[in-house]
Amino acid sequence: MPAPPIVDPQSSRSVSVGAVDRVADRPRVVRQPKPRRPHPGFPGVIGIAIVAGILLPLLIFGGAYLYVSSEAKVVQTERSDAIVVLGAAQYDGKPSPVLKARLQHALDLYRNGAAPRIITVGGKQNGDRFTEAGVGREWLITQGVPAGSVIAAKDGSNTRESLVTVAELAASKGWTSITLDSDPAHMARSRAMASRLGFDVKTNPTQNGDGSQPTEEYLFRETLAYLAFEAIDQWDVPRIVER
Repeated sequence: MPAPPIVDPQSSRSVSVGAVDRVADRPRVVRQPKPRRPHPGFPGVIGIAIVAGILLPLLIFGGAYLYVSSEAKVVQTERSDAIVVLGAAQYDGKPSPVLKARLQHALDLYRNGAAPRIITVGGKQNGDRFTEAGVGREWLITQGVPAGSVIAAKDGSNTRESLVTVAELAASKGWTSITLDSDPAHMARSRAMASRLGFDVKTNPTQNGDGSQPTEEYLFRETLAYLAFEAIDQWDVPRIVER
């Protein structure tokens, strides 16, 4: 006999027992709500800021270190208006080993036709009788460079001041390009300064002698100095040479 109908009290329709069983046998699909990511909250934000504050300076320094290291390897041989020998210590009228290495390199560049003149730079320390620029000029003349082809720019106690003196001289003469002669690790910062002054800059660092090896310590110091120039000091460097 067929099962008696079951009357739904909420409806006027009748449903057979078999139909109810079939409905009950169907699996129920339950939709789970999507899990919500927990908000990091204030402590999490502080942690992210601390990590970023540590990593960002490291990334900036690392990038600058790579740039200073790569500039140390750049050797440009294009002709310019003047070879600029950046200053180093002198000992009572005699160039120190570092200065002598730079002067010898400038002499080689001059003989190879890199520029028609050489500019030596650098003032003197308290108690000195001679300037770095003057000692450099005299050494080059004794090596056979005509006196009229060597100019001593004696004002300046650091690289920036010395290059400003060179720029003022160049502007008065109409010179616009220079070949920088210094230690390899010193090239990035020197190029940045000279470019800011308006020069078309070539770099040709020393290859032999004292200072010609870009050690990790030297590169580290120059990277810090380069970052300080780019962040602060460059705004005090005027554009003097117009091209």
